[in-house]
Amino acid sequence: MARSCRHSLLILLPLLLAMVPESTQLQSSQTWSLLKIQQLLNYPPVLSNWSNHTDFCYGGDYKTASAFVECYGDSVTQLHIIGPGGAPPLPKTFSIDAFFTTLSRLPDLRVLTLTGLGLWGPLPEKVSRLAALEIVNVSGNYLYGQLPEGLSRLGNLQTLIADDNMLSGELPGWLGKLPSLAVLSLRNNSLQGTLPESVMDMGSLRSLALASNNLSGDLPDLSALKNLQVIDLANNSLGPAFPRLGRKVARVVLSGNRFSDGLPGELSSFYLLEHLDVSRNRFVGPFAPALLALPSIEYLSIAGNHFTGLLAGNMSCGENLRFVDLSSNLLTGNLPFCLTRVRSSKNDDSKVALFAAANCLSATDGDVGSQRPSLFCQNQALAVGIVPDQARGKNHGSRAVLVVGIVTAALAGAVLAGVAVLLAVRKVTMRRAKARPPRRLVEHASSAYPSQFFADARYISQTMKLGALGIPAYRSFSLVELEAATNNFELSCLMGHDAHGQMYRGTLSNGTPVTIRSLRVKRSQTSQSFNRHIEMISKLRHRHLVSALGHCFEYNLDDSTVTQLYLVFEYVQNGNLRSRISQGTEGRKLPWMQRISAAIGVAKGIQFLHGGIMPGLFANNLKITNVLLDQNLVAKIGSYNIPILAETAKSEGGGGSSLLPITFCRVPNGDKIDIYDFGVILLEVVSGRPITSIHEVEIMKEQLQSALTSEGPGRKRSFADQSVSKACSDESLRTVMEICLRCLGKEAAQRPSVEDVLWNLQFAAQVQDDWRGDSQSSEESPLSPSQIPRGSNRADA
Repeated sequence: MARSCRHSLLILLPLLLAMVPESTQLQSSQTWSLLKIQQLLNYPPVLSNWSNHTDFCYGGDYKTASAFVECYGDSVTQLHIIGPGGAPPLPKTFSIDAFFTTLSRLPDLRVLTLTGLGLWGPLPEKVSRLAALEIVNVSGNYLYGQLPEGLSRLGNLQTLIADDNMLSGELPGWLGKLPSLAVLSLRNNSLQGTLPESVMDMGSLRSLALASNNLSGDLPDLSALKNLQVIDLANNSLGPAFPRLGRKVARVVLSGNRFSDGLPGELSSFYLLEHLDVSRNRFVGPFAPALLALPSIEYLSIAGNHFTGLLAGNMSCGENLRFVDLSSNLLTGNLPFCLTRVRSSKNDDSKVALFAAANCLSATDGDVGSQRPSLFCQNQALAVGIVPDQARGKNHGSRAVLVVGIVTAALAGAVLAGVAVLLAVRKVTMRRAKARPPRRLVEHASSAYPSQFFADARYISQTMKLGALGIPAYRSFSLVELEAATNNFELSCLMGHDAHGQMYRGTLSNGTPVTIRSLRVKRSQTSQSFNRHIEMISKLRHRHLVSALGHCFEYNLDDSTVTQLYLVFEYVQNGNLRSRISQGTEGRKLPWMQRISAAIGVAKGIQFLHGGIMPGLFANNLKITNVLLDQNLVAKIGSYNIPILAETAKSEGGGGSSLLPITFCRVPNGDKIDIYDFGVILLEVVSGRPITSIHEVEIMKEQLQSALTSEGPGRKRSFADQSVSKACSDESLRTVMEICLRCLGKEAAQRPSVEDVLWNLQFAAQVQDDWRGDSQSSEESPLSPSQIPRGSNRADA
């Protein structure tokens, strides 16, 4: 019996051994291909463990989170190489064509990850040789050009991610030929044109992410894409129509586009919707409170639109809601109690993160923030064409037309009456200009109106004018864009540096010159924590400011915190005001009329900083060297008190900067500090002498006062810059000198308001215009500031 068992085991043993799978070695050709890839990538540190003796498939000891290979049998099926991010482009000897030729020698490759490695060049057509590919991620490189048509032949492709590259051209129509594609992510590139209609054929699509490109126009009907759950198209120029979407969508991000009209009512029935961001668009019409009560909603932002509506405390909220941003709209009433509930304990995370500033909500709410008067929201609702009757159905259409007709007729009558009055006043002014008593200084005529009324109107007015001035829309930039604009932040692009960081000059891909300010962020913060700062910075856009164009976050890859913040501003390339006043050569110095125009521009910039945004910026450390001139000699304030600069200085352990030390809080007499600094600028504009210290200010102030109190115009003209003293009227010169002296008042209460300053400067310009018209002076153009055509030195608001 025992022998029989032994015999049976001896017979079965070879069969059992044959059934045990043996460890299969990777094909030698594929090992060679992997080592060739290491060489073509210039031996990056993440591949330092690779060598001729590496067992790529079954060794295990070489694998790291940043670089590993997966095999099936003796063939590579997955290749993952993840660089540290921010890597410079590979050397000029690198060939993207040779690289993909080597990759094609891995015929069973299904998953390919090559991120942050410095790959550069256009994706080659031979990508189609990787026929088995299912997932591709080539984000964070320097790939440029159009998407190759070879991708359309990858019938198994399910995921294509190429964020943070330099891809350009239009999205190809062949995208609809990828039947299995579920994830398409091309964020932060330079794609342009419209979204092709063929997207409607992508039945498997679950996630569509094309944020931060240059896409435009209306979106195709996406309601047939029943599997679509995520759509991120932020920071493009899409619109004006809101896209049609399927009801399974969970995340919709359309911020920073050109969508207008109202939100579709069907959104209120999207019960799976978790994240909705339509901020920074042009939406008008009533806000639907039902969005707050969606059962799955967690994040809702409608900031920076023209939504109207009356909110009430008894409105309900979804139980998952954690973030709501209603700021900068035209909402009235009271915030719902469910948005302002207080935590029941320290561990209670049910409180909603709420932002609701710059509406017309009741100030009794604890979290309401700074609000506008209710009349402002009513007026702005009419200004953008929101008439209550329009929301009630077509039966009231005729009444809306009647209202518009009556308003139009009334406005036309008022304009005609105003023109008649203006002509009459002009004639009287011309007769009385020469006979005006000495020392008479006319006060600001509109002081009976609340300053907030003008501030709100100014902000909306300036926002509407920016497009006509050629200032592009504020947007989020990718780090790749800024690196390309500055030649990878080359030293030759460095304009200067201070305690906050560096300042670079760059050129965007569309040829726009920009100034890029790099700010170091020491504390561990997420991009979310910078929301209030970005909201403030995005409003710093005015004809007489060096306007903000956008921002960019650089992240720590380990914990996704922000390590660097880049602020992008317009580049003003015609020197500063001092270079055309006290340091200008003959022939380059500004004549008197252009000096007044520049001073008016600076005053309007100050007016906007104080009251055109909420909260205002004060104590801006104004200097004549920080007043820049563009190609049309329009004055722009180039340095102002951005609160984030003071906070980054504190985060580095230092005190507040002497340049920009103030936070959001309004400092006592902060507006009067700016008026004094403006007086110093005006003193140099009038005298033509550079002022470099406070002692010089006091000496010249005494000389100015002495000149004003002297009899006759001789002393006043001797104080003024000799290059302009003979070409200005006595009345115009005296008015500017008087307002300058008042700005330099020792006590803050003695200094005029910015509106008073503006009125007197505009009066001086009008008197100068009348004087030139009478004398037929040939030294300067007889056009008044209100008549100077576009492209001249006009200092508009």
